Amino acid sequence: MRDKFFSPSSHSSPTPYFLKKSMKKTLKWLGLFLVTLALIAFSGRSVTAATPRHYDELEFPPLPEVQLPDYDRYQLDNGMVVYLVQDRELPLVGGTAFFKTGSRLEPADKVGLAGLTGSVMRSGGTANYSPDELNEILESRAASVETSIGETRGSASFNALSEDLEQVFSLFAEVIQEPAFDTAQFELAKKQIKGGIARRNDSPDDIASREFSKLIYGDKSPYARTIEYENLANISRQDLIDFYQRSFRPEQMLLGIIGDFDRDRMKALIAEKFGTWQPADVSPLPSRPEVSGQSRSGLFFVEQPQLTQSTIHIGHLGGMLKNPDYPALSVLNGVLNGFGGRLFNEVRSRRGLAYSVYGFWSPQYDYPGIFIAGGQTRSDATVPFIEAIFKEIETLREMPISQAELDYAKESILNSFVFNFQEPAQTIQRLMRYEFYDYPPDYIFQYQQGIKAATVEDVQRVAREYLQPDRLMTLVVGNSADINPPLSTLNNNINIVDITIPTSQSS
Repeated sequence: MRDKFFSPSSHSSPTPYFLKKSMKKTLKWLGLFLVTLALIAFSGRSVTAATPRHYDELEFPPLPEVQLPDYDRYQLDNGMVVYLVQDRELPLVGGTAFFKTGSRLEPADKVGLAGLTGSVMRSGGTANYSPDELNEILESRAASVETSIGETRGSASFNALSEDLEQVFSLFAEVIQEPAFDTAQFELAKKQIKGGIARRNDSPDDIASREFSKLIYGDKSPYARTIEYENLANISRQDLIDFYQRSFRPEQMLLGIIGDFDRDRMKALIAEKFGTWQPADVSPLPSRPEVSGQSRSGLFFVEQPQLTQSTIHIGHLGGMLKNPDYPALSVLNGVLNGFGGRLFNEVRSRRGLAYSVYGFWSPQYDYPGIFIAGGQTRSDATVPFIEAIFKEIETLREMPISQAELDYAKESILNSFVFNFQEPAQTIQRLMRYEFYDYPPDYIFQYQQGIKAATVEDVQRVAREYLQPDRLMTLVVGNSADINPPLSTLNNNINIVDITIPTSQSS
């Protein structure tokens, strides 16, 4: 029977039923096996293709060049400068205006006047709309109009749907030209500032920033003054009106508008709302105050016994963006600061002395900025942290950086630089700032080329010239009982900084 059923030569013989069933099962499992093998092979190729490569093996396309959008710049007869950029991607329009004013121009006995003016100018309504009416109109259209005054300039802005542009722009123009400075809103703003004064010592970071500015610029300097209750008591509603009239004027205004609008209609709307604006005949604001310069160095301490860590600022007076050496100083920042920088690698990662650590040259547009280093550390690591910062500064001055450090810093700066110009609004506002502070319109490209041209020798030269260890101020906000070794191991002459908030009978 076996020969009949299993003879190799009996291919034409009928196959028994049980053998057919067995063969079907075998073929079924064989098919599943083959499919599984195919899936494994395909998945293997996919896994192999998706296997991460070392960063040295990654290839990226070249960075895109910074492109200026198509824009119009023109000037009205009353001196107001306008920038216009069409962007039809979304049905939105936004605008920003800069004004030549600032808190540095307010009287010394009325510190806070500029900030109050910028705030109540918007919150206080207009000649035609009460504060509540103005808020309701804007909210019903998902629009906004805002104003403020900072240290070196005032600003006003609006955002609206394209279909609401004319009405919102009219409100924007009215806020700028006819603010009402509502009395109730003025008093509310003063009350809010009083609350801020009362709480200003709650944060060690705020204490350190405020007091460090006083050490660098001087506590009476317009670039470091602190608003007190007495200052608020000196400020009247009429003071706000007077400061507004001297600050918000067409000849001191740059307006930039970006969005979905018809160019000719936008120009006509600007002419209609601003072309006939003639400001009040008042005395001009004082000229920009100069920085007298830092006159001392030393170690300064703010006692905060409730703290378990120290906040530390180290630095000295710096410079301005228009300094030809600023690109090289930017590369120096890249070597010193951030992830992969020397301070992070040495002070935080290798020695474990910091929760956070930083160091960078921070210039300003039209007055000297600062060089500042510092961070936060546990109380018992305060002295080693300070010593480590000083050591890294000295090393930068005395020893050239490596070519790898130079390349990494330059690539990081240039890679991030292009992201500042992704949107037309970013580019136009930057061009407006350059004009506002009297910088050349191609400063964008001058800076970029300066970064590309920086060499190892350039970085060491600016480090030796601009980082000055003998002028460094060191400010510590912390708990002296837990600082061990004590600060006296650094300097026997420790200057105690009093941060008591003065009271005022008239407040």
